[in-house]
Amino acid sequence: QVQLVESGGGLVQPGGSLKLSCAASGFTFNNLAMSWYRQAPGKERELVASISRTGGTIKYADSVKGRFIISRDNAKNMMYLQMNSLKPEDTAVYYCKVFLLREYWGQGTQVTVSS
Repeated sequence: QVQLVESGGGLVQPGGSLKLSCAASGFTFNNLAMSWYRQAPGKERELVASISRTGGTIKYADSVKGRFIISRDNAKNMMYLQMNSLKPEDTAVYYCKVFLLREYWGQGTQVTVSS
């Protein structure tokens, strides 16, 4: 079955960096686009970045453009989110998502940006 497992979250000071990973299994990874979402306390889940199956098309939310980089390694069935210049407002649970007849989500990884 489809499984997505995020890792790499943690506590970081403002201005710091983190790299999130999403390990995918149960489907043909290189056939599908992938996305990162986040949900802050009391807020709706929002799209952070998306990447096409080949990595040739990438989109970012305006709030993270120039700071975050999404990538994927189809040989390893992995997706990544490099987060730089982190701000307190980036604090959220980060999820990876794939759509295969329906949406599949990972369990999420907590990112906390605080001094």
